[in-house]
Amino acid sequence: MQMVKVFGLMTGLTVLMVAAGAYLGGQGGAVLMFILAAVMNFGSYWFSDRMVLRMYKARVIERADAPELYGMVERLAARAGVPTPTVAIAPQPQPNAFATGRNAANGVVCFTEGILRALSLEELEGVTAHELAHIKHRHMLVGTIAATMAGAIAMLAGIARWALIFGTGGRDGDRNPLGELALLIVAPLAAVIIQMAISRQNEFQADRTAAEIAGTPRGLAGALRRLDAMARQVPMEVNPAAAQLAIVNPLSGRRGLGVAKLFSTHPSTEERVARLLGA
Repeated sequence: MQMVKVFGLMTGLTVLMVAAGAYLGGQGGAVLMFILAAVMNFGSYWFSDRMVLRMYKARVIERADAPELYGMVERLAARAGVPTPTVAIAPQPQPNAFATGRNAANGVVCFTEGILRALSLEELEGVTAHELAHIKHRHMLVGTIAATMAGAIAMLAGIARWALIFGTGGRDGDRNPLGELALLIVAPLAAVIIQMAISRQNEFQADRTAAEIAGTPRGLAGALRRLDAMARQVPMEVNPAAAQLAIVNPLSGRRGLGVAKLFSTHPSTEERVARLLGA
């Protein structure tokens, strides 16, 4: 099922980019965008982990760098029935974590420096189990490709904005300002809706599986409450396209989001905790 989602996202990205290229640059624009979409699809599949780690400025660590952390990840990975993933740490003060990689054999679990300081052992185990659940259910590739797609759509919106400003675009130079305006507004909205639909269901599934892996839902429930509160207080600078991959929205503390809050890629923490504890 996850591979069907991957294929659907790649196809949707290609169609959207080719259509936008044809509108803005005719046949030549369509061909250029098709090539660009192919490159992006190839890159997002094979190099998704590196792309996301770069977005979070994270570095891969060895066992000797954090033996206790590595030991915990290894133990929980065995419970989850997945290979021990690569471990990375992001130099961010906000407590957060995410998983990435194209499959279980190439999985990566990344922790921020803030989360390693803020959580108790039980809470950190709950978070780790959640990220391993994403690997177990192959959510990482879908989420990363969705993030790549969101970035590409944002790029298209930027192209449309400049076309609207400078009066370019339209097949054979026949401008359609309404079409450019629609691309400018609808494209980013479509990206958020796609991410929202995929990410929310994945988070609920990963929460359920995490409770099974950790042996209790208490640690994850407590961690979610703490992480949500701290995300509103401690800012994080990260590409918004990659925000959906984190266990809680790292951009929660940004002001001026306005209507965008209605299209959150994460379920509410209250609902996640209630489902975990069976309330």
